[in-house]
Amino acid sequence: MALLNEILDHNKKFIENKEYEKYTTDKFPNKRLVILSCMDTRLVELLPKAMDVGNGDVKIIKTAGAIVSHPFGSIMRSILVAVYELGADEVCIVGHYDCGMASLKAENTIQKMKERGVSEEKLDLLHYSGVDLEKFLHGFDCVEDSVKHSVAMVQNHPLMPKDVQVHGLVIDPKSGRLDVIVNGYELVKSDS
Repeated sequence: MALLNEILDHNKKFIENKEYEKYTTDKFPNKRLVILSCMDTRLVELLPKAMDVGNGDVKIIKTAGAIVSHPFGSIMRSILVAVYELGADEVCIVGHYDCGMASLKAENTIQKMKERGVSEEKLDLLHYSGVDLEKFLHGFDCVEDSVKHSVAMVQNHPLMPKDVQVHGLVIDPKSGRLDVIVNGYELVKSDS
């Protein structure tokens, strides 16, 4: 059976049994927090449990490596919407140890693209259009430095209110232990 059919069969039973009722909440985060975390499968349930957040508590944004790579990209827009429209007043950037982005090499990904049918002509067109695939597909060397970079991108964004605390954490995907890389409360205090 195709995966989509399995999902739809489950969903039908989920609705018929009214299982959704236990998840009823509104769109505003109870803890007034937005979390940017990696899309790693090990964090789907572990991260919320390790941070003591449940349904309705926070806004969670997932992306490869928990990286804010562009100050005016969709990740930053989502963070700003969470702050201005949904009442979040703190941001947590949560990277993790053993992240696939730490070993991501653009040339390997480009080779896999070619193997799956992306033509050399398309890659050339991107290159001639000014797209730097090496930079676009680059991961990071150190998760702590990557988290610090993303925290700085959010903290120093020209549209981010100065009273929003931005924290940087790294989670161990085996144990759930959280290591503080940047304490946003200390950043605010040092700026005062």
